[in-house]
Amino acid sequence: MISFVATPIGNLKDITLRALDALREADAVFCEDTRRTLGLLNAYEIRKPLFSCHKFNEREAAARILELSREGKKVCIVSDAGMPVVSDPGREVCRILREAGEEYTVLPGANAALCALVLSAFPADRFTFIGFLPEKKSERAELLARYASAGETLIFHCAPQDVDGYVAAMFAAFGDRRACAVREITKLHEESREFRLSEGLAGEKRGEYVLVVEGAPQAENPLNALSVREHVLAYMEQGLDKKEALKRTARDRGVSKSDIYRETIDL
Repeated sequence: MISFVATPIGNLKDITLRALDALREADAVFCEDTRRTLGLLNAYEIRKPLFSCHKFNEREAAARILELSREGKKVCIVSDAGMPVVSDPGREVCRILREAGEEYTVLPGANAALCALVLSAFPADRFTFIGFLPEKKSERAELLARYASAGETLIFHCAPQDVDGYVAAMFAAFGDRRACAVREITKLHEESREFRLSEGLAGEKRGEYVLVVEGAPQAENPLNALSVREHVLAYMEQGLDKKEALKRTARDRGVSKSDIYRETIDL
C-alpha cells in the first residue's frame, strides 16, 4: 500500500489520526527533507526508515517506491508541510505509479491555501489555486495575464523575499484590487492583513505567505433583469437544452440549480 500523507503546516497537533496510523505502520517513509520529517516523527515517537523524495530525484524515488510496494511493503510519501504534490514534490511519482498500474491512496490534512481563503473572507464559492509564480518576470506576467479577467478568487503561495515582486506583478496585470496576505498559518503568530495591490504590503516580510486576491469585477448579466422563467427560456432559444439552460441561469444568479428548476418545472 502506498499512501500520500498530508502533514501539519505549522502546528504539529494538526496531524490526523489516520496519518499517524499510516506512519506507524509504514515500512518506509519517503520525504522532501529527511530532517524535517524526522522532527515530526520524533514528536510522536515514531521510528521509521526515511528516504529522500525531492524534485531532483523523483524518478529514482518512484522506482524504489514501486519496488517496495510490489514486495508487499507499506510506503508513506510526505512533504515538508501540507499535501505532497500540491506546490511540493510528488507529481512525477504519481504519474509513474499510475502508468505502472500501481494503486495508491491519499490521506487528507492541513491545507494552507484553504485556511488563507477562509481567513481572507473573500468569496469562496469559486476560486483558483495558482501556487508559486514563475521566477522569470516575463513568464510571471504571462501567467498572471491569463487570469486578469477571471471573476473567481485567486490564491498564491509566496516566499517572504518575493512578496513585493508578486504584488507589483499582480498590480501590473490586474490593476487595483483587494488582496489579503496570510502568514504563519496555524502558528502562534498567525497574521492576516488585507491591503490593496496599488498600496503594496507594508512592513517587514517574515514567514511563508499565502496571497489571496479578489477576482475581477464582472459585468452584470442583462438576463438577470428577466424573470427566472424568461431567463431560462432565453438560453433555450439560443439552442441550449433545458438542463444546460438551468445550469447557466443558476450560475448567473448565484443560486442552486434546484431553485431554478422549481420555478420552471413546467417548461
